[in-house]
Amino acid sequence: MIVRAVLPALLYAAAAAAQVPPAPPPAAPPGIVRRPALTLDGARAVLRAAEQSAQRLQAPSCVAVVDAGGALLAFERMDGARIAGNRLAVGAARTAARYQDSTESLEQAINGGRLAAITGGAVQMQGGLPIRVDGVVVGAIGVSGFDKAKDEQVAEAGAAALGQ
Repeated sequence: MIVRAVLPALLYAAAAAAQVPPAPPPAAPPGIVRRPALTLDGARAVLRAAEQSAQRLQAPSCVAVVDAGGALLAFERMDGARIAGNRLAVGAARTAARYQDSTESLEQAINGGRLAAITGGAVQMQGGLPIRVDGVVVGAIGVSGFDKAKDEQVAEAGAAALGQ
């Protein structure tokens, strides 16, 4: 009899506790900055959006998503994409994350005579874009297919998946 009376009360209390919003993260200690970070689920959402765009454009592509430091989170080589695109997509994503700028801007700088942009192991080909959340770079996407304009379109669609 007690179980019948106590069990509903416990279930009610558990349900009420589950509806309490999570506490905000603690304040950062001195010298530390808290910032948003791209998760694996977020990287997968970027990848899916890019793949859908590439399919609409009939542009088989290699797509890489990296975190803010350039570490690879997700990668896909679509059927029909060039194998060389593997390294280019990852390199473009890493470059966009580290420079916090599009790889197209590096390509334009080089074409404009700024040869110093060639140094540092960066990929200077269109197709890499930083992914920003609330103005903060949380990662980047790199795309390599057959056409640089389509690479950029696919990258834009992927980056937009997180509301950039």
